[in-house]
Amino acid sequence: MDAEKLKYFRNVLNDEMKALLSEAGKTVTEMNADSSNFPDPTDRATQESDRSFELRIRDRERRLINKIKDALDRIDKGDFGICDDCGEYISEARLKARPVTTLCINCKMDEEQKEKRQ
Repeated sequence: MDAEKLKYFRNVLNDEMKALLSEAGKTVTEMNADSSNFPDPTDRATQESDRSFELRIRDRERRLINKIKDALDRIDKGDFGICDDCGEYISEARLKARPVTTLCINCKMDEEQKEKRQ
């Protein structure tokens, strides 16, 4: 992959990471600021449910941030865009759709088929 395309993907990944980190910061600020003590048990339950949902989202985003860091490391090492299973190049369209991917479309489809069988 040429340097211009790698620069493009590096920028996409960095922008996505900044957005995710910004959202995480907002969540922490909101949870620290929101020390409401609702007298109604239903209101407290709703608040706890909302917090739990928010934390699940942030956990998924945390895992995505780790994948983004891995993708940036692959760019630095020169392995970005190469399938981990077969060693072939991952299509640019696939990388644009999911820049953190480590598998080409064929290997990913094979992996999903194996998961379905199990």
